[in-house]
Amino acid sequence: KEGTEEDTVVLSFEASTIDGEPMTSQIFEQSKLTMVNVWATYCNPCLSEMPDLGEIAASYDTSDFQIIGIISDVAEGSGEEALANARDLVLQTGADYPHLLLNESLYTNLVGAVDSVPTTFFVNNEGEVLGYTIGAKSKADWEEIIHELLEQNES
Repeated sequence: KEGTEEDTVVLSFEASTIDGEPMTSQIFEQSKLTMVNVWATYCNPCLSEMPDLGEIAASYDTSDFQIIGIISDVAEGSGEEALANARDLVLQTGADYPHLLLNESLYTNLVGAVDSVPTTFFVNNEGEVLGYTIGAKSKADWEEIIHELLEQNES
């Protein structure tokens, strides 16, 4: 299932990465296209696509395309066990891109609208949500979507 919003939604957030680094929605300005992948530690389809997402992230210049993960079931202030489990999953899947911990800002501005994982949003360099996809995809399917959105962004 895919969708686009009638009204342009501009994302704004302040959050922390799984490694404790602060990140804000200004991250979108650094890249023409950002894929925001909302996932959960219990979600097998999420975990099964993360190695492909890691490869895709590594294959692009970040000024063109970047990926950010949001861990929907590990919030800021979660215990060390939950954080360690999430870090292990990121390492095991090779999803070597920033992963944000859920907080009120992310929930209010994005994740609150998500009713299943994985849900993936595509955001331009102005923080505008271009569209979203629900469910896991193959590497080839993601690359096709990314390519199309980058081409549309050029025009």
